[in-house]
Amino acid sequence: MNILSRSFLAAALSGGLFSSLLAQNAPAGNGAPQPIGGIQADVTTTSYKFYFGSGDAPAGYSKVVPYQGYTDTVGYGFYRSATPVTGATDKSGNAPHGIITSAKEIYFAAALPEGNYKVTVTFGHPDLATNTSVNAKSRRLMLEGVTTKPGEFVTKTFIVNIRTPKYDGGYVNLKATRETMDEAMDWDKGMTLEFLGDHPSVSELAIDKIDVPTVYVVGDSTSCDQKTEPFNSWGQTITRFFKPEVAVANYGESGETVGDNLGRHRFDKIWSIMKPGDYVMVTSGHNEKNGKNNDMTFDQRFYDDCKRIVDETRKRGGIPILVTPISRAPGSASLGPYPGEMQKLADDEKVAFIDLQVPTATLYKALPNYHIAFASATEATHNSDFGSYEVSKMIMMGIKQDKLDLAKFIVDDFRDFDPAKPDQPSDLRFPPTPNPNRTIDTPPGS
Repeated sequence: MNILSRSFLAAALSGGLFSSLLAQNAPAGNGAPQPIGGIQADVTTTSYKFYFGSGDAPAGYSKVVPYQGYTDTVGYGFYRSATPVTGATDKSGNAPHGIITSAKEIYFAAALPEGNYKVTVTFGHPDLATNTSVNAKSRRLMLEGVTTKPGEFVTKTFIVNIRTPKYDGGYVNLKATRETMDEAMDWDKGMTLEFLGDHPSVSELAIDKIDVPTVYVVGDSTSCDQKTEPFNSWGQTITRFFKPEVAVANYGESGETVGDNLGRHRFDKIWSIMKPGDYVMVTSGHNEKNGKNNDMTFDQRFYDDCKRIVDETRKRGGIPILVTPISRAPGSASLGPYPGEMQKLADDEKVAFIDLQVPTATLYKALPNYHIAFASATEATHNSDFGSYEVSKMIMMGIKQDKLDLAKFIVDDFRDFDPAKPDQPSDLRFPPTPNPNRTIDTPPGS
C-alpha cells in the first residue's frame, strides 16, 4: 500500500480509523486515494453541491477550500496528490462558485450510500487552457479529453455506480486481500474522482442520486476494475461510451471463474438489487481450468453455471448478455472450448451475445506491434489502457449488432469500429493515472 501498511489498513476498514489519518491530507505531497470511511461506513447524504470560492457558500452549497483534506467527519474533501490543488479567481463572473485547479491531477472524494449518481461538472479556468479527463472509483473512465480555452467553461455529466458488499440475505465474500485491502475503495460507501490532464480545473461540482438502468458486468481480470497502471480492462473503459442515462456496475474480479463469482455471492448481490430492464453482462474463460498445467478441456459446470445466471437474471426481468473472453496474445495458450460453449448457450437459450475472441485476435494481428495492446511486452492476457479502450469499442459494436435496446445509450460521438483498422495509442485523449498508482504485479489468474 502507498500510505497505510496492510495491517493498519485492515484495522482501519474494521474500526473506521480513516478520519484521523486522512485529516492529514494536504494539497502537496504524494499519496493515492484510499477507501472512504471503510466499507461498513454509515452514510446517508445522497446529494451535494460544492462551492470552491472565497467567502461564505451560497445556500444549499458545501464550501471546499483547496487545502481541505478528506475526513469521515466532514464527508468530502481532497486527497493528497503530487501537484498541489490551488484556488483561482474568475474576475469575469463566468464561474460564480470559484475554481479549484492543479497542474496535473486533482483527487476529490465524497461519502455517499450505495446507488447510482449523476455527477455534473463545470470545467474551465479564467486564464489557462485546460484538458481534463475524469476517472471514478478505481479508474473507471468517465470523460475523455474535455478541453476549454482560457475564460471558457464547459459543463458535462456522467453516471457513477457505488456498491457495498451487503445485501438482503448476506454479504459478497470479497477476495482477500485484493478486494478487502488493495481494492477496498471499489466497495466503500463513497465516490472518488480523479481529474487528470493539463491544468484540470473545476468551477462547479454537483452529485445527485438518480434512478437509471444499470449494466452489471461480472468477469475476471480482463474485464474487472484494475486499480493500477499499466493494467486496464474493457469493463472500466466502456463507461466512457455510455450517455449519462445508464450506469455501469463492475462486479468482476481478477482470477475468478464463473463458479467463483457465483460462490462469492456476486450474482446474489446483483439479483437482490437489480430492476427489470437492467442488464447482466457475463464474461469468463481465462481461468476455467481443470486440474493443473492450464488444462482447458471442457467442464460441464461452466455451461450449467452460465445457464443458471441466464435463468435467474431473466426471472427478475433482467437481460443477460454473454460475452466471450478476449483472446490472449498471439502464440499464447488457447482458451479451449469455453468461448464456443458461450456461443452454444446463447444459441440454445436465445441470449444476447457479444464475441470478443475473434475481434481481439483481429486487433492484435492488425497492430504493427501487438504488445501495445497489453500491459507489458511479456504480458499475454491483460490489456493496457489502449488495449482496453479498443476492446470497449468492440463491446459497443456488439451491442449495436445484436440490436439491443441498450444501444440507445451509446454516446453520439461513437463511430463504428473495425478491429482490422485500429486506432493508434496517440489517439487516446486520457492520460494514465500518475504514480503512485502504478504496479508491476500481474493480476491473479492466467
